[in-house]
Amino acid sequence: MIMPNHLHLILFFSEEQTAGGHMGPPLQEVMDWYKTMTTNEYIRGVKAGIFPPFQKKIWQRGYYDHIIRNERDYLNIWTYIDQNPARWGGDEYFGGTP
Repeated sequence: MIMPNHLHLILFFSEEQTAGGHMGPPLQEVMDWYKTMTTNEYIRGVKAGIFPPFQKKIWQRGYYDHIIRNERDYLNIWTYIDQNPARWGGDEYFGGTP
């Protein structure tokens, strides 16, 4: 869910091992890659005159993560994400950025 100043994702990591016997990349690597790729794309958009320039960074340093351990937890998280836009007007950062 893309919000005005943040986004929500549900990522699924398979428990299957890769050929080298290691699990897939850790969440931090995935998030670093995502932030790098989206920042680079935004910079291309700024240079092309599509997006407004930004100050310092697009992404905050950290992120909030939660391991979904069962179907009930998944449904609670999914509902929270699905209903997040309806709660946006009451968000402490409504109309601005943190």
